Amino acid sequence: MDFFSLLLGYFLGSIPSGWLAGRWLKGIDLRELGSGSTGATNVLRQVGKGPALVVFLIDVGKGATAVLIARALGLGDWIQVLAGLTALAGHIWPVWLGFKGGKAVATGLGMFLGLAWPVGLASFGVFMAVFSLSRLVSLASVLAAISLPLLMAADSGSTANLVVALVAMLLVLWRHRSNIQRLINGTEPKLGQKS
Repeated sequence: MDFFSLLLGYFLGSIPSGWLAGRWLKGIDLRELGSGSTGATNVLRQVGKGPALVVFLIDVGKGATAVLIARALGLGDWIQVLAGLTALAGHIWPVWLGFKGGKAVATGLGMFLGLAWPVGLASFGVFMAVFSLSRLVSLASVLAAISLPLLMAADSGSTANLVVALVAMLLVLWRHRSNIQRLINGTEPKLGQKS
């Protein structure tokens, strides 16, 4: 049952919602445009607001569903965490797209809403606050990721949840390494500007 939960997490995460939105609505491959990501931000820039919102909600749902299915199966904290991580892995490295997907921010949010919803909501609040002030999705994503372990520790989450918060933070920082360099250089585009 543990292996099934992890495999299901990966395949849920690997549903290429952003890529499908680009292909179905505009006949484009998001991996070849803008940031090259298949996530909601690149969908917003290349396809539009409505599709981006749908992709965002689907990607959040992928992470939450992976965790909640593991919990419904009566599996322990560590398996729930690993199911969430396999959903993140599926989103970042989807088998259907040659292992080139999104940056896992929305799917990570979903995972934390499933694991500890107050922490997930608080992290989303950090994202929205930073984004509303800066209009920089990448900066908001990075700072929200950094807040995760701090929020999880403050919430007195399980050891498994604290470990996954640290892992998720590192994954998001690694996936945003080029954005971080552009932020340092002052060349990162704000939402509404061409990337």
